[in-house]
Amino acid sequence: MAEVIDGRQAAAVILDSVRSAAAALEAGSGIKPGLAVVIVGDDPASHAYVRAKSRTATECGFRSVQHTLPAATTQAELAALVAALNADPSIHGVLVQLPLPKPLEAEPIIQSIRPEKDVDGLHVVNAGKLATGDLATGLVSCTPAGAMILVRRVRGEDLSGLGAVVIGRSNLFGKPMAQLLLAANATVTVAHSRTKDLPEVCRGADILVAAVGRPEMVRAEWIKPGATVIDVGINRVPAPEKGEGKTRLVGDVAFAEAASVAGAVTPVPGGVGPMTIAMLMANTVIAAHRSAGWAPPEF
Repeated sequence: MAEVIDGRQAAAVILDSVRSAAAALEAGSGIKPGLAVVIVGDDPASHAYVRAKSRTATECGFRSVQHTLPAATTQAELAALVAALNADPSIHGVLVQLPLPKPLEAEPIIQSIRPEKDVDGLHVVNAGKLATGDLATGLVSCTPAGAMILVRRVRGEDLSGLGAVVIGRSNLFGKPMAQLLLAANATVTVAHSRTKDLPEVCRGADILVAAVGRPEMVRAEWIKPGATVIDVGINRVPAPEKGEGKTRLVGDVAFAEAASVAGAVTPVPGGVGPMTIAMLMANTVIAAHRSAGWAPPEF
């Protein structure tokens, strides 16, 4: 049976380091890391995510600020709030919870966040730094950064000689994940819905990362024996065994099948998911250190 990679335990280690770094920064400079989260509308899932982010920020010793705006908020009003947060020296990280309700446009808002405060790692400046191999001065998108830490816990820092396949080419995850694997010297293939003979491509991977949003698409026969499998999917599927109308969460990988073949695999839930919020906190404390002229911690 495969090793089950415990994302909750890995996230707890990251958060302990964040708390220590935040406390040291405040003690040495008087600067308390500040994270502002902006949410527009009343989507229940988004509000649950934001509550978790705000609560974790407080637990890390940050100044945690939440701006909850009505769904009728205009593009100009949202842009004005982001501009104010950009100008506030007590705020080191600005996060706008996605998706935004229609007709608001997310991309102009995301690109209006100052790159040094873009703790989601979505600004083109941060994406460009990652694409050119500059991991030292930008901020890396949280989910791929967290997934990469899980890979390294199994495979080590240097992935030379290992083949990696990333299923999914999104700007949010697939592309930055591929770039992080490249930076660690893996030989990387990016696969997607147009890839010919996808199972055969996946079978060559020492590291297989699935991020396509299709429940349990990756089966045992897609996986190279002993491979490290990172499942980024979060899909809700019917669970009639729990009762009428009940659902359960599954990933993009058929977990039980994968566990019989892989060397290590992340579960859903409890794998990559907890790492996303942990890396958001890590990015915030990094941004705060940089603003103070301190060398940022490494995670």
